[in-house]
Amino acid sequence: MPQPLQIGLLVFPRITQLDMTGPLQVFSSLSGAEIHLVWKRIEGVPSDTVLSIQPTTTFADCPQLDVICVPGGYGTDDLMCDAEVLDFLRRQAGGARYVTSVCTGSIVLAAAGLLTGYRATTHWSAIEVLPILGATISRERVCIDRNRITGGGITAGIDLGLTVVAELADRRTAEAIQLRLEYNPAPPFNAGSPETAPPEVLAMLEDRMKVARQARLALARQVAADRR
Repeated sequence: MPQPLQIGLLVFPRITQLDMTGPLQVFSSLSGAEIHLVWKRIEGVPSDTVLSIQPTTTFADCPQLDVICVPGGYGTDDLMCDAEVLDFLRRQAGGARYVTSVCTGSIVLAAAGLLTGYRATTHWSAIEVLPILGATISRERVCIDRNRITGGGITAGIDLGLTVVAELADRRTAEAIQLRLEYNPAPPFNAGSPETAPPEVLAMLEDRMKVARQARLALARQVAADRR
């Protein structure tokens, strides 16, 4: 009997829950997969909403994963300097078939040195961090470079999950999951990217994000300097 696929998603304080729950729903539809929500301790982890997420295993008890997925969220800035998290990701990446991320999860992979020399994508507001940490920018919604698969911002987690399933199984399996989820986006507004959003909406959001973006860039430069 074949061994079940081991798929793990990192959870952490101030995670954007949709970054995680989108691919989680997709992965949970894959027959023969065991899904793990991984954190340092088994205790509720606060997201960036009222939702708290319960890990299912710890770093110490987590099996070797076939797929490791790092979601994004405001908490990823802290993870960039968290030696315990970065060491866990490096250990898992060494034996994983696929190393993946959603949104700003890719900057955590990059901080761990796991995207050096790879193309990768992330949320549009963090894209300039990637080259500081050794990755090459891709603006694809889902970027595949060898066994690194990275997704863009937040809702791209569903696309990331379906892409990974197609790699693990086949396209028909991924399409069947897409159909079961009725994932057939038809957004009410054409404002889902910097290229399509009205200029005044983009300017408003960029102004709100300015301080956080500058702080993240400074942090990334410090992480890169410390690695030299």
